[in-house]
Amino acid sequence: MTSVLASRFAAPVAQRRRSSWGLTPGRSAGMVGLVAFLVSFAWSWQPSFWGDEAASIMSAERSFPSLFGLLENVDAVHGLYYLFLHGWIGLFGASEVATRLPSAIAIGIAASGTVVLARFFMGTRVAIGGGLIFALIPRVTYMGAEARSTAIATAIGVWLTVLLVNTLRSGAASRRRQIGLWLGYSVLLAIGIYVFLFLALLLPVHAVVVLLAARRHPLWRSVSAWLGASALGLLLSTPIILVGSSQREQIAFIGRRPTVTVTEAAVMQWFDTIPVAIMAWSLIIVAVLVVFLRRPGTHRVGLPGRAALTFFLSWLVVPSAILLIGTQVVTPMYSLRYLSLCAPAVGIVMAVGVAALATNWLRTLAVAALVVVIMPAYLVQRGDFGKNEGSDWRQVANVIAARATPGDGVVFDQSVRPSRVPRLAMHVYPDAFVGLQDVTLTRSYAETGWLWDDVAPLSDVLPAVAGLDRIWLLQYSGSGESRRETDVQTLTLQGFHVAEATLVNRTRIIEMTR
Repeated sequence: MTSVLASRFAAPVAQRRRSSWGLTPGRSAGMVGLVAFLVSFAWSWQPSFWGDEAASIMSAERSFPSLFGLLENVDAVHGLYYLFLHGWIGLFGASEVATRLPSAIAIGIAASGTVVLARFFMGTRVAIGGGLIFALIPRVTYMGAEARSTAIATAIGVWLTVLLVNTLRSGAASRRRQIGLWLGYSVLLAIGIYVFLFLALLLPVHAVVVLLAARRHPLWRSVSAWLGASALGLLLSTPIILVGSSQREQIAFIGRRPTVTVTEAAVMQWFDTIPVAIMAWSLIIVAVLVVFLRRPGTHRVGLPGRAALTFFLSWLVVPSAILLIGTQVVTPMYSLRYLSLCAPAVGIVMAVGVAALATNWLRTLAVAALVVVIMPAYLVQRGDFGKNEGSDWRQVANVIAARATPGDGVVFDQSVRPSRVPRLAMHVYPDAFVGLQDVTLTRSYAETGWLWDDVAPLSDVLPAVAGLDRIWLLQYSGSGESRRETDVQTLTLQGFHVAEATLVNRTRIIEMTR
């Protein structure tokens, strides 16, 4: 089995035990992981929180009874992450740097796994390049600085694939060890699905690598073993799959968004900007042309074989195709961030494209150009308003902390989608709002079975403003003018007038006094 897999997947002249630049295989993977962690961690605390991160933090800060009550109704697919974050916040707090740190760590682990995986199929230097390029992809640097489960799921997906390939390569191992490896695959698959339901999209990709490895008769035994291990993993995941299916309405918002075209997906799915996408796809095309069009019997040092590149290309294409086609013929299910788990393959194939260039000068130029086109996207991500197209809640909280006094009232614009409601600023930056009266609150989110607070229209709670002399209106500037003016008009009729209005970035803060 090992010889068959090596002949189908290995780079013809790759010597896997030889170190590159004096690094052992384990040390090279560790060094790449450290670089990837630092790239994701750097300035991760700079952007303000946004709506999805607010959902993570607010859910994690609930009591266990409140959290389990929430998961019965919504967000069960994020339940394991919320439980982890509950303990993490208890230890390290709920600041931007603390809550985003696990994602940066996960990206480092994923990058290490990317190097280990790539070394099964290609030279060490190309594998190291794949891990480093993975660390720089805009989709990766974004999720590596976000308090969500996507980065952790990506790390699990990489190492699940490492485990699969290692298991296929261990054909000469004892039966007991083989069973242990396949059981480990089942358990890790189940854990990955509990962390991120769409990690199951890797199963068709894994089917490709198993079938490519099994093109000679003796390996059909591995096909049946993989099918059994996958079935067991899915069986262990049945509870979350069933609950997630019953709560599928929570992603109904996807159907209200404009349909994503293939061209848009080619840019936004991993690369964020057109220049990065052009550079990335150019390298991917070079990799395909050089590997698949080279004459039989020829090779270039360090490059993968055709079967290996087919596997990595399927990792790029198959999950995306499933979601895009499923959205068209079944139900809306495509979201850009769901395909984050394909980023390791993107990095590897791009590294193959770099290595396939004819001269060292061209390779150096390609890497430099890639860094140059990525840098603007990275700087935007690490800016004050780098999340969700300009979330500004920390800056809003700073204004409130500086100007509001205990006993003032605060009213939040509720006319926008939940992820942009200014009210969430109060929950992720609570210190700034201590002592303020939440005029429209009827029931706190922690007392509900849902993600958010229950609130009433301002016009229904006018007695609550009778004893107030100053009220702060926090309004989303993207709301329609008529909606923004409604609360102002309501308070004007109660004897208030606009003392000052401040536009932070996309949130308007209106101070109204009697």
